[in-house]
Amino acid sequence: MISPRVRIGVLGLALLTALSAPATATAAGPVAPGSAAPPTVEKLRLDQAAPREILRRSGFDTVAPAFARALDRARSYAQARRVVERHGSALWRGAVDRAQGRGPAGGDLSRDDDRPLYWARLGMARELRGWEPRFGLDEARRAKLLDTLERTSRGQTSVLPRRTGLKRVLVTGFDPFTLDRDIRISNPSGAVALALDGTVIETASGPARVETVVFPVRWRDFTDGTVERALRPHLPETDLFATVSQGRVGRVDVERTNGAWRGGFGDNENTGTPEIVPVSDPASQPQWTSTTLPYAAIVAAETGRFPVYDNTGVTEIPAGGTVPVVRPDGPTPGSTARAGGGGDYLSNEIAYRATLLRDRLGLHDSLPGGHVHTPVLEFGAGNSTEVTDPQFVRNRLDIVAQVRSIVAVAVGAAS
Repeated sequence: MISPRVRIGVLGLALLTALSAPATATAAGPVAPGSAAPPTVEKLRLDQAAPREILRRSGFDTVAPAFARALDRARSYAQARRVVERHGSALWRGAVDRAQGRGPAGGDLSRDDDRPLYWARLGMARELRGWEPRFGLDEARRAKLLDTLERTSRGQTSVLPRRTGLKRVLVTGFDPFTLDRDIRISNPSGAVALALDGTVIETASGPARVETVVFPVRWRDFTDGTVERALRPHLPETDLFATVSQGRVGRVDVERTNGAWRGGFGDNENTGTPEIVPVSDPASQPQWTSTTLPYAAIVAAETGRFPVYDNTGVTEIPAGGTVPVVRPDGPTPGSTARAGGGGDYLSNEIAYRATLLRDRLGLHDSLPGGHVHTPVLEFGAGNSTEVTDPQFVRNRLDIVAQVRSIVAVAVGAAS
């Protein structure tokens, strides 16, 4: 995600199918989407043709309507909370199961596609924002329900503890982004998360179980600490972590250095302000953090068809200076960050936050972790309108397979 300026098997899909079954009308009446609060910029995109086609061709077009019917039956806030938890978790399990080949495909869209999860979640969130229950719902409680939906449907509440005899790896992905440029966009890092969650990979140092979570492309969530809240409980029990996002065309980058600067490019809500990355305890905030992934071993290994680079470049304001300077070999002492190796967008920020958290937990010398940028996921030549094509699917599958290999190499080399 370079700034454009620079496990439950069949049960998971079965539950999702059950939650999507038609329900009888109740006394509460139909939900009127958007009546309680106007939909966000992100959710307004749902009505375009491409998202509707993606949902229909994956079978995920039933998810939001089923969720609305379940909310309609809730007679208290406690019941509503249980509905949100159940449906959010079922969406995540259903998406993982579909990506990993369990249960029916639900349509002809390739199983490896990350987009049904994204658009179905937005549909659920829009229903929740517009829901007006008879028992009353103030905006503080609605916000808590929306937060629960976000966390459960992103895998953030289903990370399993370490298992005896298995190393533990944590991998993060992102939602699609720059959707106003092309509404059809898929994010290969999200596909990686769905494909790898709960899987066991063989490494040179033994088997490793992968747990994954997905994050939004929204500045406000990062400001509110979503990364730290999701990762803090798990990093001390993890043997390696990799934050993953889409980066440059035709290459994989292992980002050596992350910077404490937001460039402010518009997120999925079309918001953004150039500023220092806001963190807790800013008095001790460093301008730079570094990867502890075994980058030399990763670059040297044969992991897939895309070349892999150890990316050491940054953009800094040198100590005593006022003008940003590109440094191909990393930051100089006392400099101020303006872009990490991964740019100044949310991919740099998740890498910065995750590695800063690692360091603040005292794990710098014992926990390998850092950021991997995948190639840009491209459609086939001449495809400017279709939501998928054979080259698009092949590219995504190859990226997923290569990230899986990179993780295996990293675990083996770091042990």
